Amino acid sequence: MANTRQAIKMIRVAEERRRRNRPIRSSVRTHVRKAQMAIADGVPASESAEAVRVAISHLDRAVSKGVLHPNNAARRKSRLMKRLNAATKAED
Repeated sequence: MANTRQAIKMIRVAEERRRRNRPIRSSVRTHVRKAQMAIADGVPASESAEAVRVAISHLDRAVSKGVLHPNNAARRKSRLMKRLNAATKAED
């Protein structure tokens, strides 16, 4: 257990932040997973592109709220776009 008043407060603050960030992070994971599944399942390109667009929007929102690091979101967006482009190229 924490010994100082400041340590006790930081535990409390960390818990508040965790509760605030958790649904945002969960939403990001859900939408990224949906986009990946849409690409992998061979859904038409327009629907896959829409799923990727929604996932990117959620990633950007998480970055603006400080839940994700900008580089982390950029890496995830890059990987999604790479999969989408490969799938659309294979479709042609």
